[in-house]
Amino acid sequence: MPRDQAIIAITTGDSAGIGPEITLKAARDPAVRAACRPIVVSDAALLERHAAACGIHVDLRVIDRIGDADWADDRLNVLACAQPEAAAFSFGINSAASGRASLAFAARAIKAALAGEVDAVVAAPQNETSIALAGIAFDGHPSFVARETGTDAGDVYLMLCVGDTKIVHCTLHQSVRQAVASITRERVLRTIETADRTLRQMGIAAPKLAVSGLNPHAGEGGLFGTEEIEIIKPAIDAALAEGHRVTGPFGADTMFHLKGIDAFIVMLHDQGHITAKLLAPNATAAMTIGTPILFSSVAHGSAHDIAGKGIASPQAMIDAVLRLSKVKPPIPP
Repeated sequence: MPRDQAIIAITTGDSAGIGPEITLKAARDPAVRAACRPIVVSDAALLERHAAACGIHVDLRVIDRIGDADWADDRLNVLACAQPEAAAFSFGINSAASGRASLAFAARAIKAALAGEVDAVVAAPQNETSIALAGIAFDGHPSFVARETGTDAGDVYLMLCVGDTKIVHCTLHQSVRQAVASITRERVLRTIETADRTLRQMGIAAPKLAVSGLNPHAGEGGLFGTEEIEIIKPAIDAALAEGHRVTGPFGADTMFHLKGIDAFIVMLHDQGHITAKLLAPNATAAMTIGTPILFSSVAHGSAHDIAGKGIASPQAMIDAVLRLSKVKPPIPP
């Protein structure tokens, strides 16, 4: 259903960390409320405990359906997702209840996005230790979102966002040996196609993409490896034949200086993550792309050491929400 503003579901992540605090701060931010319609997905009692500890004055409107939300006043809409054990958390302490709750909040928001009730999801940081204590296998949001949306994990990619810089990863959480083996012409082409489709959905009409090589200096014409010649360049040529605006392969150590690029595509985890963390260690957002929904999280952790102190910066959450406030209807593959 067409809407004048995007509805963005914001989930609170790890109950014992800074997630609920930065969620409350982001959802109440004037720029966020002007750009979209935020709705928090969490346990109301949990939110009230964080608000009290952090000195955040907020009036919650707790609802059971997205359709009951109302943005006419300053109250904060909260889609109820009861997690009473998690609401009894201790600040900064890992627990199975917190781990289960963080994924329950995200799953509820993903369900709403699949149903078309919200336009995108932004998740506060989870805590892998708490999730492991709950006995849940978890290696990051991309594979989790893939499972929740019924998407083949091989078609899901991570895009790091730092301001206007976007970095899409062809491979992610694998050993370097496994990652190199999984880089094929078909996978590189799918990465390009998915990046282009996502950027168009985010409001960029004709995205321009740059692709890195795998080897030092993009192989130096075959002197340092042939993957660029045999795999990456043919994939770029195939993408050009499909009408995509894409160039490369470039050395991953120099590519990010290029101007006028809407997204950089890298082959390996560290080619993208080192760059993003150097640019903005605490202000990077991580988008899961390639599924039927738009899902973003922040790239920093749950910061147990400052939980409940009211000093956590919500800027990465604010940036992630504002970025997705420009979403358009999904573009078919």
